[in-house]
Amino acid sequence: MRQPVPVEVLLPYALERPYTYLSERALAAGTIVVVPLGTRQVLGAVWEQAQQAERPAQKMPTSRLKPVEEVLPAPPLPAPLRRLVDFVADYTLSPPGMVLRMVLRVPAALAPEKPLRALRLTGTEPERMTAARGRVMEAAGDGLAWTKAGLAEQAGVSPGVVDGLLKAGVLEEVIVPRQPAAGVPKPDFKPPHLSAQQKQAAGEVRDLVKARRFAVSLIEGVTGAGKTEVFFEAVAEALAAGRQVLILMPEIALTAAALERFASRFGAAPAEWHSEMAPKQRERVWRGVADGSVRAVIGARSALFLPFCELGLIVVDEEHDGAYKQEEGVIYHARDMAVAYGHLAGFPVILSSATPSVESRVNAARGRYRDIRLAERFSGGGPPAIELIDLRAAPPERGKSLAPPLAEALESNLGQGRQSLLFLNRRGYAPLTLCRHCGHRFTCPNCSAWLVEHRFRGVLACHHCGYEERRPDACPQCGAEESLVACGPGVERLQEEVETLFPEARSLVLSSDLAGGVKRLRLELAAVARGEADIVIGTQLVAKGHNFPNLTLVGVIDADLGLAQADPRAAERTFQLLTQVSGRAGRAGQASRAVLQTWQPMHPVIVALAAGDPEAFYHAEIDSRRRGGLPPFARLAAIIVSGAERAETEAYARALARAAPRQAGIDLLGPAEAPLALIRGRYRFRLLARAHAAKRLHAFLRAWLAEGPKPRGSLRVAVDIDPLSFL
Repeated sequence: MRQPVPVEVLLPYALERPYTYLSERALAAGTIVVVPLGTRQVLGAVWEQAQQAERPAQKMPTSRLKPVEEVLPAPPLPAPLRRLVDFVADYTLSPPGMVLRMVLRVPAALAPEKPLRALRLTGTEPERMTAARGRVMEAAGDGLAWTKAGLAEQAGVSPGVVDGLLKAGVLEEVIVPRQPAAGVPKPDFKPPHLSAQQKQAAGEVRDLVKARRFAVSLIEGVTGAGKTEVFFEAVAEALAAGRQVLILMPEIALTAAALERFASRFGAAPAEWHSEMAPKQRERVWRGVADGSVRAVIGARSALFLPFCELGLIVVDEEHDGAYKQEEGVIYHARDMAVAYGHLAGFPVILSSATPSVESRVNAARGRYRDIRLAERFSGGGPPAIELIDLRAAPPERGKSLAPPLAEALESNLGQGRQSLLFLNRRGYAPLTLCRHCGHRFTCPNCSAWLVEHRFRGVLACHHCGYEERRPDACPQCGAEESLVACGPGVERLQEEVETLFPEARSLVLSSDLAGGVKRLRLELAAVARGEADIVIGTQLVAKGHNFPNLTLVGVIDADLGLAQADPRAAERTFQLLTQVSGRAGRAGQASRAVLQTWQPMHPVIVALAAGDPEAFYHAEIDSRRRGGLPPFARLAAIIVSGAERAETEAYARALARAAPRQAGIDLLGPAEAPLALIRGRYRFRLLARAHAAKRLHAFLRAWLAEGPKPRGSLRVAVDIDPLSFL
């Protein structure tokens, strides 16, 4: 009789180590299994014994170990992915099981796909014919196989009529092969026409893919320079070599255009991966990635944890974008983890952006990344001319947002039959609603934030927790009617102003909270690209990667909006956002301009934008970071303490701070109440640790959190390594 074999199984829960089970046979690392945990049957993955090196050996007798209940037929998780799980857990100070949960997020995909059963005519006539049966036979008379539901709908009958014909032998059941989750891309399907500059850049990234070793390339180019065409050449090289490819995008809305461009270049659309996918499609993509039938994926940050069996290249498009940071659960930055993945697995990583992050710029300057520049637009046109409107000298009319010079520019652009874009990074109608009679302000009951009015939907909403309430007709505080005032502009209010000024113009609002979700947003973006809107009003969503051929004017309503934040990256974010949104103009080669309304025309960010001198901005910002001891010249970690009671949360945060070990080279600031002190009913206090070396910072945090007081009750401690948000 074969002796059971002990195996280490990592479970997708907040557990610090794998548990030991007994298996009837030896199982390869990565094998996905079902094991008992308490009274439940749970998924897990067989993990390497090396994971146990740092914990004391367990003396539990074999007789007390529980058995593996089932070995699932899914392919084992590949070794590079398992190494990534361990790395992410170690770097973010998260339980490895919580990282594994992101890998096993589609449990239904672990079983083989059920065959698709369909129906077709056998040629037998029914003994009893009815009108309903006749319609079914007519619909099925095309000789094709139909699903029962599809055939019933086509014939306009109930499924019972179809069942009757099946029982009578008029229809027979057949197994139909399922369509693959994605087509097979052809590397040489439609090679692009590249400029001389693009050819040189493409040659460099192709060579890196051919070498099959780790390297990071930063492709930096002005908006419209053709960065996508360049990294597509690296994709072609990887596909030709039989490797899988992952292209990360920061926003779901960007994937539709990327899918079309990919299909045009390679003759087949890749798989897509994001939170809005239908569950069945997610299952099919997960399986296809695991078994190798899916060769390319375009997806959001979570696509990083798909079980690629032959991954040979990761591209991180718009690498500077903050959407790559996961702020809840396991807190990680997908761009940085993509670079780590390439290093762990030995394949190249490409970062692409018109406005790279300061960290990536410094890494390129230090020689850690290959620096590839595209200085000219592929269309041959120049970048948009930047014009400033000093709002101190030319303010809008009272209650309005458009300064007279910008309104005149819009009128002129409309007269030429060109599209215009108005950019305001505020969703909804107004960021604050108050009563002019008693001064009551509408705030979220769960968060320390104002409720944003969404007049299209007639609600006041919190953008942090999702709370909504109907906009009342009278003040709930004093009862005064018709006393509620919308303060400040949002994109909906801006559209109202545009419709008043230009009643004949076709205006359109683009925002992430559009009714209809991603599907409607993609339709609206396609309509803008076809020229079906004259004036587009949008939030930061419109700043990213879109190509609107007839757009020649961009107006920025409040260029200073992001500069007022108490955030060390405020200047960088503002520069990136305004550069990106300005770059939407003139991408087809026409003369174009961007008009920025500002109260601070002498601010260094605004000066650099107006001068068209990104190098001046990066030089000043990098020097400021160096002098201030901020990333990338130091490493930061935020510790966020939250709880249901404010006093208890503050007391615990202070006790935790007192327990911190004193170490040379480590600075600890706080605790301080977070700028957003209350979110989703939880009070928040923040501490910030700073060190000049990542290893030292991680060692400090591990020792501190291990020895410090443990949170009890509703108290929670979250660790954010390399924080992007300071709210």
